[in-house]
Amino acid sequence: MKKHGILNSDIAKVLADLGHTDKVVIGDAGLPIPEGVKKIDLSLRLHDPAFQTILELLMEEMEVEKAILAEEIKEQNPAQFERTMGRMAGVDVAFVTHEAFKEMTGDAKAIIRTGEATPYSNIILQSGVLF
Repeated sequence: MKKHGILNSDIAKVLADLGHTDKVVIGDAGLPIPEGVKKIDLSLRLHDPAFQTILELLMEEMEVEKAILAEEIKEQNPAQFERTMGRMAGVDVAFVTHEAFKEMTGDAKAIIRTGEATPYSNIILQSGVLF
């Protein structure tokens, strides 16, 4: 039995299989999942688990070189934007329209669905390398 880190076997496997520039998405409860992209559904009920809970765990476990957010989060969900940016030290952060964001999720290795129910609480994390 695993003692540390993420215990969810689906998430642990996706993270272990990532290569440089591969992408993982953390999505709110309403983010559409493109056909053919692995969905890891953690949602239990609205707001549970929260987007920030999953983001914190992935930032601890994954080497992230770039993050992509919807531009709309800045004005439509400033509290979530501020908390998210607080976790992005040393990470290149880019912003695209929400429509472009949804299109970009099509080449993700997995989308982790949370119970988050606040607008634009979605992020694409691009894997970096440790060396």
